[in-house]
Amino acid sequence: MPEKLPLGLASRAPDSGSRRRKRPDIIADQLRELIVANGLRPGDPIAPEWFHSQDLRASRGTLREALKILEFQGLITSKTGPGGGIFVSSVSPDQAIRLLDNLFLFEQPSIANIYALRKWVEPELAASVAGKLSPDGFAALQSTIRLYEDEPTTAEEEYAQRLAELDFHEELTRHCDNPLLAFIGRFLLSLLREMTVCRAIYQEPNPGLRETGLHYQVRLLRALKAGDPELCRMIMRGHMIEAEKYMLERAAVRVRPRKRGA
Repeated sequence: MPEKLPLGLASRAPDSGSRRRKRPDIIADQLRELIVANGLRPGDPIAPEWFHSQDLRASRGTLREALKILEFQGLITSKTGPGGGIFVSSVSPDQAIRLLDNLFLFEQPSIANIYALRKWVEPELAASVAGKLSPDGFAALQSTIRLYEDEPTTAEEEYAQRLAELDFHEELTRHCDNPLLAFIGRFLLSLLREMTVCRAIYQEPNPGLRETGLHYQVRLLRALKAGDPELCRMIMRGHMIEAEKYMLERAAVRVRPRKRGA
């Protein structure tokens, strides 16, 4: 038998000065709290009696809207036919990152904003993985480097190699045992991939940058294998400082006004 939602939550008013929330949003929050309070996990069915509109003090139309909100958020899924019903679902990191990308779609952070975080996040990610990589995990990191060891022969290949350098950092997040740290790292990488100015910079030929990246990442692999978190932290911080310097310089060149007649 599911727990009843505390009456205080069912009638909770918005904080003073905040925008008044719509009734379907409030009902969606109540259902979410019920899922948490009853310890349901992804794949578990939700009892039909949870959706009695009179218990939730909502009309059927409001309840339908609340369920649509939860489904859009990725917290429930519905199935029809035999064995159908409404089931608990889970939000994948990729889904959450896509929503956050959309949050910054029209007011994008600057490259400096991103690297202010990367200079802290990436060294901690590297340090957290030191000495903990399985043979398969180590091989996965090495395989991303192999994608850009050779000189590119076309502009398209060079662009693919630059993205592969970001893949190295994303692979690192997959082996971090701190889920929040890993998620933040992946989100920052997603911003770099999506921002127009970054895409333009990545398409510029720069063999020296590729060599610098390889140098840092090969050193990092050795430190990871040796299980030295402080060395990993130092190498990655140096890598981020150099990357930020390059990205800011190239961004400044791209926005610098051309001289008349040039």
